[in-house]
Order: sequence, then structure tokens, then C-alpha cells
Amino acid sequence: MSTNRNVVPNPNGGWDVRGGGTRASAHTDTQAAAIDRARQIIGNQGGGELSVHDRQGQVRAKDTIAPGNDPRNVKG
Repeated sequence: MSTNRNVVPNPNGGWDVRGGGTRASAHTDTQAAAIDRARQIIGNQGGGELSVHDRQGQVRAKDTIAPGNDPRNVKG
């Protein structure tokens, strides 16, 4: 599964975080909340690319997210 995520407008309102699958990874009321959630998902999956789209579907920003702090990945 791709660790890249896109924040896109949902046709029924709000914003979706989408990866490579047919279903959204998350749905939020605001774009800011969707961006935060996408960063969490990407970080927990080992890093990747975030693309943020505007209401017209055009990419308005891109960001590379580093690996996050996944408690299942603790070395001890």
C-alpha cells in the first residue's frame, strides 16, 4: 500500500485523505484537520509524500513527511 496521501475535497462536503485505494483513509470537516491526519498516517507508515488539493482539484502544495514515532517500531 502506498504511503503517499492526497487531501482532496469530498463532493458531499468536507475533506478526504486518500491513498491508493478506493476508500478514503479519513474524512474531516476542514482541510486543516485533513492535512494533520494525513501527516499522522504518512508518518506512522514510515514517511512519504503529501499532496494538498484545492476545491477545484488542483494540487496547491506538496510536502515530504519523515517517518513518525511508531510505538510498534521501538528498538530495545
